Amino acid sequence: MHQTETRTVRGTLPTGSPDFVYVPVEVPEGTREIKVSYTYDRPAVPAGTAGNALDIGLFDERGTELGGRGFRGWSGGARTEFFVRADDATPGYLPGTIEAGTWQIALGPYTVAPQGLSYELTITLTYGEQAAAPDPGYPPERAKGRGRAWYRGDCHLHSWHSDGRRTPAEIAALARAAGLDFINSSDHNTHTSHAHWADAAGDDLLVMLGEEITTRNGHVLALGTDPGTFVDWRYRARDNRFGRFARQIRRSGGLVVPAHPHATCVGCNWKFGFGEADAIEVWNGPYTPDDEVALADWDSMLVASVRDGGAWIPAMGNSDAHRDPDPVGSPQTVVLAEDLTREAIQEGIKAGRSYVAESKNVSLAFTASGGQGGHAGIGGRLAVAPDTPVTVRLEVSGAPRCTVRFVTDQGVRFTGAPLPVAGSGVVEWRTTPANAAYVRAELRHETAAGPVPGALAAFTNPVFLGRTAPVAIDHDRERG
Repeated sequence: MHQTETRTVRGTLPTGSPDFVYVPVEVPEGTREIKVSYTYDRPAVPAGTAGNALDIGLFDERGTELGGRGFRGWSGGARTEFFVRADDATPGYLPGTIEAGTWQIALGPYTVAPQGLSYELTITLTYGEQAAAPDPGYPPERAKGRGRAWYRGDCHLHSWHSDGRRTPAEIAALARAAGLDFINSSDHNTHTSHAHWADAAGDDLLVMLGEEITTRNGHVLALGTDPGTFVDWRYRARDNRFGRFARQIRRSGGLVVPAHPHATCVGCNWKFGFGEADAIEVWNGPYTPDDEVALADWDSMLVASVRDGGAWIPAMGNSDAHRDPDPVGSPQTVVLAEDLTREAIQEGIKAGRSYVAESKNVSLAFTASGGQGGHAGIGGRLAVAPDTPVTVRLEVSGAPRCTVRFVTDQGVRFTGAPLPVAGSGVVEWRTTPANAAYVRAELRHETAAGPVPGALAAFTNPVFLGRTAPVAIDHDRERG
């Protein structure tokens, strides 16, 4: 029986508290386990006033400096207790040797009621010999692909390592059932799931590793980083620190993808700008009005890119699935890649060779042709003179009674008749580069609200028309 010692710490945080408050814990030699549980009060508040919400995490003796050298875990508000040992830890926390010194319990007062936030921490130290720390194993960076082909993926998924309720194995099973070829792990503010995906991957499923960096001024996906990469989240837009961590994501082999930029939850609205973005998550989970705003905002960015001749930022869509009944793979991003590898999928996403579909049932083929046999696909450019006739063609399957819309820098320029109940059809439209600097396609469901467009069933990245057109943004090339 191991000897234990329990301590209790109480405190009150007023409104206007710092984003993060650190409570020191002296950890003596011979400690084999640290366990923390906590409670806090939730007083009644007037309608429209934020109540109390308190997040929690842990940093070890290496400190709490920005960058996360001492990071040992974060559960946000998803758990009321956690433990850390050399050989094991609560999901969201890192196992590893318990070194003596001053550790810090990180408290994140997400919202504080007018009455203040009173909390109580119960800290239990268990003494004795430490077990051996495990050697992490990671999923391979390659699955058995089909060569150059369209691959389906969902890059925004939460496991029980943050506020999800599914294990990596359960998520992988749902991904396979949803027809996905690749996924990306993206737990909030922790990378601890990275070492738990190896058994879930396989020849038929590429598992990329990442994180959802959840700041108080918006969320961003680190998509496909090197195994074991942790990205700090403890800053706001006014701190001018996001660029540092965006560069860290790219140095670690990942993509920077702002998530649900117009979401209405507290702290979810994206305020860092898009200068560091490799892509934008325009569609997040079930299609809602904030996705419609994100789509319109992204389209305005496309207009600015063709007007100014600057780089353009591709769009993608992900499920953000957390727990039952959240469907994995709805929506999903369908990427034209050279093979089913981390690098090839990322290159396809960065180049905009992709479309977004609500499920595996929906398939699109979108092209523009004109001139002397010229041809371009999604994310490409048809380099013809301004007055050259161009034929835009969309082939659809799996979208019963959906309506096709073609959108250009001048707005919606074509709306077709609803597709048949069978859900398949071919729609063509003719234009010129002088009238359309780009064309992108949308599939919309039926709506009973008159002129209001229905929810998306799918949409594509653009095909650019003309001899000069923006290129997809490439931050690595810009720095070179």
